[in-house]
Amino acid sequence: MKKFFAAICAAGLIVTGCGGEKISAPAEVQQSQVFATITDDADRTVTLAQKPTRIVVTSAGFLEPLNAVGATVVGRPDSKNQMPDWARDLPSVGHVYQIDTERLLACAPDLVIVNKGMNEKLLPILDENKIPALVVELKTYDDVKRGLKTFAAVSGNVDAAQSLIQQMDADIQAVVDRVPKNPLRVAILHSTAQGLTVQLDGSIAGSIVQMFGWQNVASGMTPLEKNPDAAPYSMETLAEQNPEIIFVTSMGDVDELRTNMNAAIAENDAWQTIGAVKDNRLYFLPQDLFLLSPGLRYPDAVKTMAQLIYPDVR
Repeated sequence: MKKFFAAICAAGLIVTGCGGEKISAPAEVQQSQVFATITDDADRTVTLAQKPTRIVVTSAGFLEPLNAVGATVVGRPDSKNQMPDWARDLPSVGHVYQIDTERLLACAPDLVIVNKGMNEKLLPILDENKIPALVVELKTYDDVKRGLKTFAAVSGNVDAAQSLIQQMDADIQAVVDRVPKNPLRVAILHSTAQGLTVQLDGSIAGSIVQMFGWQNVASGMTPLEKNPDAAPYSMETLAEQNPEIIFVTSMGDVDELRTNMNAAIAENDAWQTIGAVKDNRLYFLPQDLFLLSPGLRYPDAVKTMAQLIYPDVR
């Protein structure tokens, strides 16, 4: 089966290359006798012989940015939070944490866009089947802007990416300008059924905290071995840091996680020593904006966080 799809993909790549205008992108996109040569977020150089017309993604967060620059997607993962209406009927390649390779290959892709830090194990299989792949990370806002330019290189629509970035920059700056310049001390916890971790500056919420000039009390903590954007949670450390604000990101049933956290706070007196808890300034952030990348909705994520602290910000 794999050899069959390899033949399909190889046949699709045997075309005469064509020249074109040089693509300007932070992903170091160039054009010569092929459609595009792209350096992805894993520092891999990927050559596309022709414009991809059958793209499969392993993150639903890639869908809207790709669609916005005119790329054609034919397969996507399951997602509860980030599935645009136009993509609901596309073939599923399984859950983002466990992509089904047989279903992916059945889509006959001519490009697979892989979520960095999660799906790189697919690369040898794709290479074996002669299917080009790009490793992309869309977490911080800088990631999103870089990713948009990479996607525009894939679609050949650089102007669309530049226009989107300019609009998002303006929308975000408008919110930041309306937030008081008060260097709040903030903690960001990530709650799952397995427990709590602390989010660092490279997380979605952490990067937005930096936009406002607030201080993430976890900055500089040693990250987890398998997650560079998170650190181990310690009640003692959190109490010592004594944040003024606590934001909570979550994965799983939000109501259940909220109930469990409220119970933990009520049962442990150490929580009551923390300023954010005493002042009732602990806020759960919405999963659709803060669990996976908000993508083109980054301005909404920035505004959401701002309004939790300063409700009058519009």
